[in-house]
Amino acid sequence: MIKFLHTRIRVSNPQASIAFYQKLGFTLGEQKTSPQGNQLAFLHLPGNDHFLELTYSPDFAVEFPEDLMHTAVGVADIIVYCDKLEQDGIEIWPGEWRQKFSSGERKMAFVTDPDGYEVEILEV
Repeated sequence: MIKFLHTRIRVSNPQASIAFYQKLGFTLGEQKTSPQGNQLAFLHLPGNDHFLELTYSPDFAVEFPEDLMHTAVGVADIIVYCDKLEQDGIEIWPGEWRQKFSSGERKMAFVTDPDGYEVEILEV
């Protein structure tokens, strides 16, 4: 059996990205410098084997085509979760998410991290 272990994304400001993902519920694990000089931070969601690796390379500009990739998290109550994120200063989109959820549309929202990566939020 093959096991999916982690996803790495490049970031331009490790501390801003760590703070953002902590607001989403991730916990910071190990931080270290790779042999190539990259700063690495490993973020975990409780109860998950898969983790998110944030990589900062001083000589690498974080640029990617729009909508190239995104991560996704599943939550038990998307309204409670999104309310908490808004209270923490994170913008939820689409902006009319509360109205969409009450109209019976699929409960799916997005947030954008400091580098422009999208995080999809789904109710599971």
